[in-house]
Amino acid sequence: MLRLPPSVRIFLCRVPVDMRRSFDGLAAMAQQVVREDPLSGHLFVFRGRRGDRVKILHWDRDGYALWYKRLETGVFRFPSDPAQSAEISSSDLGLILEGIDLRSVKRQKRFSFPVK
Repeated sequence: MLRLPPSVRIFLCRVPVDMRRSFDGLAAMAQQVVREDPLSGHLFVFRGRRGDRVKILHWDRDGYALWYKRLETGVFRFPSDPAQSAEISSSDLGLILEGIDLRSVKRQKRFSFPVK
């Protein structure tokens, strides 16, 4: 299970990314496609064209950190939506990284404060 502070937001880039991109290329995609500041300390999740690779970009006080995961079998399933980017919860990211399709997840009703 992935544990992140509640202040950290997680953004998915639904546009397929060339996995040869490194720190600066992914930071540029975070600005142009996701429309968020890559220096914010939030996580930016990018998926390769074939769907079997994911990179996560994070600004960590004094530099970028990059996590990379490649599946030997199967693909990562990002939520389907016409938008180019989306914000997800840390539990959703954990499910995606475990290979679970979010469309098959049945969520129980929970209380939450209204978003302002």
